[in-house]
Amino acid sequence: MPAGSSPDSGRPDLSRSSPPPACIAVVGGGFSGAMTAVNVARISERPLHVVVINDRGAPGRGVAYGLRRPEYLLNVAARNMSAFPDEPEHFLHWLRTRAEFEAAPDIELRERFVARQIYGDYLRSIVQHHLQSPTDTTRVTSQFVTGEAIDIEPRGGRAAVRLADGSTLTADRVVLATGNEPPAPLPGAETLIAHPGWVGNPWQKWEHLVPRHDGTIAILGTGLTAVDSILTLRDIGWLGGFHAISRHGWFPHAHFRGIEYPEFPPAGFDLTTTGLDELQVLIGAHCAMLHERNANPAIVVDKLRPHTQRIWQSFTRDEKLTFARDHSARWNVLRHRIAPDIYAQITSSQLTGQLKVHAARVTELEAAQDRIRINLEEREPVIADLVINATGPSTKFTATRSTLLRNLLGRGAIAPDDVDMGISVDRDHTVLTAAGERSPWLLAVGPTLRGTYWETIAVPELRVQARRAAETLLGATRADVSEESQLRLEYIL
Repeated sequence: MPAGSSPDSGRPDLSRSSPPPACIAVVGGGFSGAMTAVNVARISERPLHVVVINDRGAPGRGVAYGLRRPEYLLNVAARNMSAFPDEPEHFLHWLRTRAEFEAAPDIELRERFVARQIYGDYLRSIVQHHLQSPTDTTRVTSQFVTGEAIDIEPRGGRAAVRLADGSTLTADRVVLATGNEPPAPLPGAETLIAHPGWVGNPWQKWEHLVPRHDGTIAILGTGLTAVDSILTLRDIGWLGGFHAISRHGWFPHAHFRGIEYPEFPPAGFDLTTTGLDELQVLIGAHCAMLHERNANPAIVVDKLRPHTQRIWQSFTRDEKLTFARDHSARWNVLRHRIAPDIYAQITSSQLTGQLKVHAARVTELEAAQDRIRINLEEREPVIADLVINATGPSTKFTATRSTLLRNLLGRGAIAPDDVDMGISVDRDHTVLTAAGERSPWLLAVGPTLRGTYWETIAVPELRVQARRAAETLLGATRADVSEESQLRLEYIL
């Protein structure tokens, strides 16, 4: 169907400003980008072309599922990991096609924390089925381009996507699915770029840099990325000592077996009208009640999750900033939990003395000949042969190091949200420009919407975003899948 023709009658045009697209470009081939493209192919009722532009690896795997390391496990049980919001058992059914899971009891399989590389295989199979296996009845054709998008400009009512190699692709609509930012730079890190003991990006291969067993390794951060680094060191048989350094020194908690707790949220209580201070008091009271029952207070965090995005959007700007500054570290260790087996490995490393944890702020990094000195606030410095920056993605959007996002910001084609954590978007994922207007050709999904939704890095949230963005692109009727229905309890009953 040529551009400018009308979609099927009876389907509202949710884009509200553009004719139905004949070509859609998706910038980014991780979960968010790949699943947006897949959903377009699944629900489109007319011919169109989808181009996925990806600068690394196979579409679908992204950074999260691209490393072929079997020791990396999903942080969510298999029962919550379907890629489709309208097919909650999809991942479980797919697992049954693999020999190692075929005979597993259902209750065991549902609660299993599967290897991330296997989940990457799952996503690749979805991409292959929906986008790379055309038939005579296929409505949506696809193209996969390996390269870095560095700019997007209007051209004759369409969008021209410019790549780093000088080539240009033209599309009617473009979805920004650029994923997480690299870690924020630390003081002094700019002097270590060429240092053989510095790993500025923990998502790139670094195992070949590991020193001899009488050396020392320091990991900056104690979040999920730091956990991955520790698992890798254990898996390759590293026998030396290593340090983990973060402001609070908190590692993610483990998933656990919980209890039914219908008392939270209180019946008839609207969590979106309380404000941050009252919400703190309410959560504190229920955590105390759970303690009295010898139950894990993280139950409250799980039961908040179906409401988290709406609570965040009801906060004032000051409340959002206060939460991010004062409460996000505690929220993250309770909310973004890890498999019990992985937690046991982290604990074992601490108990044996191999892993030493420092709760301190890094004031400066500096070269000490072939080693690196980590200066800490009110603590003795740590000197290491290898230092891995595992502090997690940078969250200051206007400080992005993405050439594409910097160019779009510079022209006002995109704008930061009100707390500068990501791209400002309308409710249907249409990008808002610096003038506050709906972009005629840009949408955004994924971690770059952190300031809009707060919770926007896990599959249960991202699969809904991918579906909603596809519906917006196609002017399709919204599927009957609410955010709340996707967010099942993560603890085991």
